Amino acid sequence: MNELREHRAVMRDEAVAALAPRADGVFVDATYGRGGHAAALLSLLGDNARLWLVDRDPQAVAWARERHGDDCRCRIVQANFADLGAHLRAAGLAGQVTGILLDLGVSSPQLDEAERGFSFLRDGPLDMRMDNGEGETAAQWLERVDTATLVHVLKEYGEERYARRIAAAIVRARDGSALPRTTTGLASLIAAAVPRPEPGRHPATRSFQAIRIHLNDELGSLSALLEDVIDLLAPQGRLVVISFHSLEDRRVKRFMTRNSQVGELPPGAGIVPPEKRPSLRRVGRAHRPDDDEVRINPRARSATMRVAERLP
Repeated sequence: MNELREHRAVMRDEAVAALAPRADGVFVDATYGRGGHAAALLSLLGDNARLWLVDRDPQAVAWARERHGDDCRCRIVQANFADLGAHLRAAGLAGQVTGILLDLGVSSPQLDEAERGFSFLRDGPLDMRMDNGEGETAAQWLERVDTATLVHVLKEYGEERYARRIAAAIVRARDGSALPRTTTGLASLIAAAVPRPEPGRHPATRSFQAIRIHLNDELGSLSALLEDVIDLLAPQGRLVVISFHSLEDRRVKRFMTRNSQVGELPPGAGIVPPEKRPSLRRVGRAHRPDDDEVRINPRARSATMRVAERLP
């Protein structure tokens, strides 16, 4: 647990400040991870505040219970944040949430622990599930996926220019009963299929990202929460999202832009009807980690934070 307590979340102070914490607010950390953001936020909240700590990873939930299980301000929930709306509505909190934080992507412990199967740099089983108690593993999916679907996943979620070459190599290995069952084995197979690797990037980076996003339906979960979030936030409640690749960030940016503009009006309309009025206002510009943070934590280098506030 010492390592857990020493962990510093990406843009921790900036994200907590962006939530505009109130001593008596209702907040949701929808991606608890190692809890760096949650601990910083709790230090600013009063006895009457509530903080929901949510994660789909059972290990993260166990950490949250060990660290905050005795704090009466905290409610700890194992759930996909796509289902957050249902949980908050069941608790009577729809339209009453002061702030929601999303720190997207894979967490540090998921990358650091070989048995989770997320990292091509550590030899472990091909798993890649955020909740390793349900769904199929990466190995199981690769054993059955057809070539066209695999190419689509690598292109769509990894933006991989060599998607066809990589997919063909995986299918050939599978047909020859030589499909790797480990992370480093798959990474080596992918590297051999890439003729011109990007400088400074492992050839398997995009493919591992794509497979992980597909298996966990990460973009679908993000879209589901974004469509729900306006109804969950209280007036002046804030949504803070930290993204780590362009696929996530584009969705967040488009959502915030779309809901902070007047909707399309019929010709000659004089008054903007309520259903066409903006629901959000964007708060500041996209924020990125400073050089000092990137130097201390290289994983922060691709992070982008966006903030929006619910209009009255």
